[in-house]
Amino acid sequence: MFSCLSIRLRPPSTFRERNPVGYRGVVFLLIALLLTGCIGPKTQPLNHQVITPTFNSNHFISDDGYRLPFRQYFPDQAPDTIVIALHGFNDYSIAFEKLCQAMLRAKIACLAYDQRGFGATRHTGLWPPEGRLQRDLEAVVTLVRHRYPEARIFLSGESMGAAVIMTALASDAYRVDENITGAILLAPAVWARATQPWYQRWLLSLAVYTVPGWKPTGEGLEIQATDNIEALRKMARDPLVIKATRIDAIYGLTNLMDKALEVSGSLRSDTLVMYGERDEVIPKSPTCEMLAAMKTKAVPFDFVLYPEGYHMLSRDLQAEQVFKDMIQWMQHQKIPTGTLDPDDFC
Repeated sequence: MFSCLSIRLRPPSTFRERNPVGYRGVVFLLIALLLTGCIGPKTQPLNHQVITPTFNSNHFISDDGYRLPFRQYFPDQAPDTIVIALHGFNDYSIAFEKLCQAMLRAKIACLAYDQRGFGATRHTGLWPPEGRLQRDLEAVVTLVRHRYPEARIFLSGESMGAAVIMTALASDAYRVDENITGAILLAPAVWARATQPWYQRWLLSLAVYTVPGWKPTGEGLEIQATDNIEALRKMARDPLVIKATRIDAIYGLTNLMDKALEVSGSLRSDTLVMYGERDEVIPKSPTCEMLAAMKTKAVPFDFVLYPEGYHMLSRDLQAEQVFKDMIQWMQHQKIPTGTLDPDDFC
C-alpha cells in the first residue's frame, strides 16, 4: 500500500500489548505519511518537449508532442460549419459516431478526438497534469481555425468533455472562445464537491491518499447511464472503453467538476445546455446551480430538457432528436424543442 516507505508490523494486538508507545508511534507515522502526501494521486508524466501543434490524417499532435487519435466526418464540399466533439469520462471518440453521422447528413463537418489518458492515447487510465486537457482543446481549435478560416466552429462536449470546454472557455489562459461560434454542453459534469454529500468527499480524499491506484468498477451502484441497452453492451465489449477506474483519476475528474461549476457564470460564448431528467450520473442539484450562475451572470444560453433523457444523451434511444435540436440551434433556424427557462426546471 505504501509507496514511499515499507513497514512490517506485528499482529496488531500483540504489538499493541507489548509496545504501546511504539504502536502509537506507528499510528502517528501513518497519519504523517498521509498528511505529507507521501502517497497521493498519480498523473501522467510531464513532457517538456515544445513543438508547433499539427495533425495528420488520423492524429492531432499537441504542443508537447502528445498524439491524440481522432475521427473526422466531412462533407464533399468545404464545410461552413464544423463541430469539434469531446467525449466523457472513460469513453473515447467513438462515442460521437452517430452524432457525427447526423452532422454529416446536415452537411456539417464533425471531428471527435480521444482526450489524453483515454481511448487509444498513451498512459490510458492516468489523469493528465492540470490544464493539459484544456491546452489540447486550444491546440485542436487553433489548427481547425487555421485550416478553415471562414468556417463557423462549435464545440460539443458530453459530461467530462463539457466540463473541459467550460473550463477552457472561461479561462484567459486559453484562446478558445476567440475561435468558436458557440458551445453545446450535453449533461455537463458539474457535480462539484460543494454539492456532494460529506461522506463521498471524505471517502475520496481518504482513498486517493491511501490507495490511489485502486480501480473500482462501479458494479453494484445500479446507475443507468442510458436507456440504449445495446449501446451499453457494445461499450462493455469495447477494449478502449475503461471499465475499472483508478481512484486518482476520479479525483482528477472531481477537481475538474469543481472548476467547471465555479466558472459556469463566466462563459463567454453562446451556449446550449442539454440535460436529461432521468440523468442518474450528474444530479439535478449541481446542474441547477450551474444554470442559476449562468442566468445570474447573463451568459447567453439556451436550456433544453429531455424528460425521457438519461446521461448519455448522444447514445440514448431518442438521440436523433438531440442531434436535430443541436443542428437547429447551430443553424439558428429556431429554438430547439423542449427549451425552457431553468427556473421552471429547478
